[in-house]
Amino acid sequence: GHSMGGHGALTIAIKNPSDWVSVSAFSPICNPTACPWGEKAFTAYLGSVEAGKDHDATALLSVMTEPTKFDNILIDQGTSDEFLAKNQLLPEKLVEAASKCGQKVSLNMREGFDHSYYFIASFIEDHVAFHGQHLRKKQAELLVIASSMYDFSATVGKPIECNAMVARGPKQPLTLEKITVGTPKAGEVRVKVMANALCHTDVYTLDGHDPEGIFPCILGHEAGCVVESVGEGVESVKPGDHVIPCYTPQCAKSSCIFCMSPKTNLCPEIRGTQGQGVMPDATVRFHDKDGKPIYHFMGCSTMAEYTVLAEISCAKISKELPLEKACLFGCGVSTGLGAVWNTCKVERGSSVAVFGLGAVGLAVIQGAKAVGASRIIAVDINPDKFPAAVALGATDTVDSSKIDKPVQAHIVDMTKWGVDFSFDCTGIVSVMRAALECAHRGWGTSCVIGVAASGHEISTRPFQLVTGRTWKGTAFGGFKSREDVPLLVQQCIDGTLPVDHFITHNFDGVEHTNSAIDALHGGKCLRAVVRY
Repeated sequence: GHSMGGHGALTIAIKNPSDWVSVSAFSPICNPTACPWGEKAFTAYLGSVEAGKDHDATALLSVMTEPTKFDNILIDQGTSDEFLAKNQLLPEKLVEAASKCGQKVSLNMREGFDHSYYFIASFIEDHVAFHGQHLRKKQAELLVIASSMYDFSATVGKPIECNAMVARGPKQPLTLEKITVGTPKAGEVRVKVMANALCHTDVYTLDGHDPEGIFPCILGHEAGCVVESVGEGVESVKPGDHVIPCYTPQCAKSSCIFCMSPKTNLCPEIRGTQGQGVMPDATVRFHDKDGKPIYHFMGCSTMAEYTVLAEISCAKISKELPLEKACLFGCGVSTGLGAVWNTCKVERGSSVAVFGLGAVGLAVIQGAKAVGASRIIAVDINPDKFPAAVALGATDTVDSSKIDKPVQAHIVDMTKWGVDFSFDCTGIVSVMRAALECAHRGWGTSCVIGVAASGHEISTRPFQLVTGRTWKGTAFGGFKSREDVPLLVQQCIDGTLPVDHFITHNFDGVEHTNSAIDALHGGKCLRAVVRY
């Protein structure tokens, strides 16, 4: 609060400390019963100055024998404040009373500042950071308490019956079914799925475009989970840990040339069985009510209340980030960021074009902005997506359906020679070509992120490559899953990598997954998170 509002903030917090995490004020009236303003106000409204002591922060602290629950009270005060000179504010009285009861108060006397809103604007960032630090600490405490409430003793070593959304066939709505989830075998982890974000790859498979799509199966691969039990030999996670299932595993064996190489994240350890919809031992852990097998999907299958994962597919993360946010790092957001940071290594001052402004495309923009790209061109056929792109850092927007020439030619005209880096986030092969052909002559790099439908092929004139362009692709943004995902989550906790803007829809209960799919088809959804 500020001035009278500062007086109110201090008083309310000190009187009701259990209701608040932190308190701060700008130029507060600290001891109103001892200043002219308070004497006049309390006499008029309450009948006497004495009656105002219950609403005086200094008076409240002066009768305390021990500090409040607040580890610090932050106050900023300008030295040129006219009300300070008139003894209306009296911050020194508050500090004196706080000192006697052991309450810490950080009083910053700001040289030359007055009582104005300019003073507030000059230091508001410090106060936001102060409260943010305390809110994150409180959130972490609550999450630890919540996670300690899980008692899996009744299910360890036994099959679990739970709800799941089963994909019985392509182009069919998911069906809510009771399934049995088997116990984890050696090297496996059974988890309770807490939140699942719907990704276009799930819909791509459900619509029959995935050549590896096997039915019946349980889709879902972008989730936040709690470990329920582990199989023999599992050492990297334990019951109660928070994990993100990763469709790109990381075995981290010294014999794995892929895991040992900094050039790739494509560990092939379980790729063969994962693509066949089974666990590493070539069997399934899911069965329907008739005992018939249900196949796995991308090694994750998180559209079920419980699932079984390979240990090497589990990224153990901090418990400080709510799983309904952490789940976003299981696919789309990580893929977009990594395409910029790892695959293409976009440099400061670069020009960038992003085709497709779904969650992945926006993550590319966010990542490009973070590394200092000087120009970011956002391309889509839906102009309703442009405001979000601009908010994240796009400097230009192009509605490719409204121009009278190929979009690649339009972008070359905008930039003279093309952009330094371009990214396809659509999965449409004609757009992949356009992205390449708008890359800068001589050194431009174009990255394919979107997954094309089965049987589709990309094409361009060889001259495009002869004249210095590079065409490359990325999977999971080049991140080594178990090593890098925890670091991304920590960045989010620290406030340097926000993801809230990606969550546009929320649903409660696995049975509402079809509603999430409908939302995704609606065109205004980035990520629909279903909390179980």
